[in-house]
Amino acid sequence: MQQGNFLFQAFIYLLAAVVSVPVAKRLGLGSVLGYLLAGVIMGPFILGFIGDEGQDIMHFAEFGVVMMLFLIGLELQPAKLWRLRIPILGLGGAQVGVTTLVFTPVGIALGLPWQASLAIGLALALSSTALVMQSLAEKNLTKTIGGRNAFSVLLFQDIAVIPILAILPLLAPSNVVESLPGNSFSWIESFPFWAKTLVVIGVFAGFFFIGKYLIRPLFHVIAKTRLTEIFTAAALLLIIGTALLMTKIGVSPALGAFMAGVMLAQSEYRHELETNILPFKGLLLGLFFISVGASLNLRLLTAEPILVFSLVGALIVLKFIILMVIGRIFKMKADSTLLFAFSLAQGGEFAFILLSFALQNNVIPSEVVEILIAVTVITMLLTPVFMLINERLIQPRFGTKEKEDEVDESGIEKNSVIIAGFGNMGSVVGRFLQANGVKATFLDIDADNVELLRKLGIKVYYGDASRRSLLQAAGAEEAELLIITLNDLDKTLAIVDTVHKYFPHLTILSRASGWESVYDIIDAGVHDVYRENFDSALHMGKDALIKLGFRAFQVSRASKRFAKHDKMALYEFAKTRHDHNSHLNKIRTHFEELEKLIQREQEDKHQHKNLDWDTLSRVTEQKQLARKK
Repeated sequence: MQQGNFLFQAFIYLLAAVVSVPVAKRLGLGSVLGYLLAGVIMGPFILGFIGDEGQDIMHFAEFGVVMMLFLIGLELQPAKLWRLRIPILGLGGAQVGVTTLVFTPVGIALGLPWQASLAIGLALALSSTALVMQSLAEKNLTKTIGGRNAFSVLLFQDIAVIPILAILPLLAPSNVVESLPGNSFSWIESFPFWAKTLVVIGVFAGFFFIGKYLIRPLFHVIAKTRLTEIFTAAALLLIIGTALLMTKIGVSPALGAFMAGVMLAQSEYRHELETNILPFKGLLLGLFFISVGASLNLRLLTAEPILVFSLVGALIVLKFIILMVIGRIFKMKADSTLLFAFSLAQGGEFAFILLSFALQNNVIPSEVVEILIAVTVITMLLTPVFMLINERLIQPRFGTKEKEDEVDESGIEKNSVIIAGFGNMGSVVGRFLQANGVKATFLDIDADNVELLRKLGIKVYYGDASRRSLLQAAGAEEAELLIITLNDLDKTLAIVDTVHKYFPHLTILSRASGWESVYDIIDAGVHDVYRENFDSALHMGKDALIKLGFRAFQVSRASKRFAKHDKMALYEFAKTRHDHNSHLNKIRTHFEELEKLIQREQEDKHQHKNLDWDTLSRVTEQKQLARKK
C-alpha cells in the first residue's frame, strides 16, 4: 500500500468517519468525539494510517470552519446581530479579557517571559467554535439561553482573532516578523497599524454594499438557470473569494466568511445556499476533527504525562471557574450557566493558528508550542464528554431544563399555508387566500418569481421545495396546509414523499395536469387533487349551455353534479389504471351513468323549483349517502 497515494488517504479518512461517528453517536458521545477519536487511532502513533500529511490536510480541512462561520452568518440577520450586541461585547469581552489576565501571570510564574505568557493567554482564551456549535446543534441546544450566550462568546472570540494577530508580532523579541501561516504575503503588510485598521473597517463596510447591489442580483441571474450545480458553485466561489480577500488583508478567513453570511442573511436565497453548502461543511469539519486527533503527539504524553495532564486540568478548571463567575455576574440561571461553562472550557482551533504564528515570530519557544498543542487537542477531546456529563448527571439534579430562547424567534412570521410554486395557479390561490385574511409562504425555484414576490412584500424562499431543510425553514413544522401548484409531476411526487416522511401532519392539496398525473398523485397518498384546466373547461361548458338557452340555475346544478361525480370517479379509475380493458369499461360506464344522472335531474327540476342551489346540493348528497347505506 502506498500511503502517500491520494485515493488511499481519501479512503482512510472516509473509513474513519463512516466507522467512528455511528459508534460514537450510538454511545451518546456525539459525532465530534467520534471524529477526534478516529484521528487519534488512525494517527501516526497508533495505526499509522495518517502521517505527516495530516498537517497539510488540516490546513485544507480548516476550510470547514470557514464554511461553518458562513452558515452561522446566514442565520444572523443584521437586526438579530444588533440584538446580540450586549452578550457579544459583554460576555465575549469579559471571557477573553479575564481569561487572558488570569493565564498571563500563570505563564510568568512558570518562568516564561511576559511576552510569551501574554501570547499563550490570548491563544488559550479562545474556545472551539466548530466543536461547540456542532455539539450544541446535535443536542438541539443552539436556541437555548446558555447555547445562545455560548455562541455570542464564540463570535466575539472569532472577531478577537484579528487584533490578536496584529498584537503577536509586536511581542516578538526580534525584528524578524513573518507572515501569517499559509499566506505568501499580505497586501497591507507594510501599512502602519492605523492604516490596516481603516482598510479592514472599509472592507467590512463594503461587504454590505456589495451584498445588496452586486451579490444578490448575481445570484438572481444564476438562479434563473435553474441548475443546482451552478448555484452551488457560485456559493462556493463567494466563500472562497471572501476567505482569500480576508487572508490578503491579514484577517481571519473564518470571520470574513461570517460577514459574507451576514450580508446574505436577508436574501431570499439564503436557505438554498445553506442547503447546498451543508454537505461540504459537514465533510470538511469531519476532516478537520480527524486531523486534530491525528496531530496529538502520544510520545509527548508518554514522556511528560504529569506535565501535560496537569496543564489540561488547569486549563479546563480555570476556564470553567471564569465562565461560571461571568455567567452569574450576567445573571444567568444555574442550568444555563452550567451549559455555558461546560461548552467553552476548552482550547480551540484558532489556538493552533495563533500558536504557530507566535512560533514563527519567535514569541513562544517550539517545545512550549508542542506541549500547548497537545493540551489543546486533549481539552477538545474531553469537551463532548464533559457536555455529556453535564446533560446526564448534573442538569437533572437542578430539576431544570434548558428552554429555547423565545425572544430570538420573535418577529419571525409563521404562516399556516405553504404554497409550492408561484405560477398562474399558485398566484391565484395565494391572492384568494390573502384577500380572505390568510397569509401564505411561497416556495419557488424561478428567480423572477422570487424577486417579484419579494418586492411585493410576500414571504418567499428560493429553492427546491422537495428538500426537507427548505420546507423546515418555511415553517412546515407549524403550518397546516401545503398547496402544490407545480406543473412538474416528478417534482410534485418528490415534494409529497418528503412531506409524508418528515411533516406527516400537513394536509396536501396538489395540482395535476391530467388523469394520469392524478392517478400518480393519488397513488402517492394525496386525496385532494385538482386538475389544472378542469374548472376553466367546466365554466366554459356552463356558458355554452346558457348561450344555447338553458336556464342558469339548471346549468349551475348540473355543473356541480358533474364536478362531484367526476372527482369521485377519478379515485375509482385510479384503482384499475393498470388493467387497460377494465379501466376503459369503468370510464365508459361512468360516462353513461353521469349522463343519465343529469338527465334525471333535469326531468325532476320542477320538484325542486323552490330549492336554492346549495340546498339542492345538500339534498342530493343526503340521497347519495342513503344509497351507500
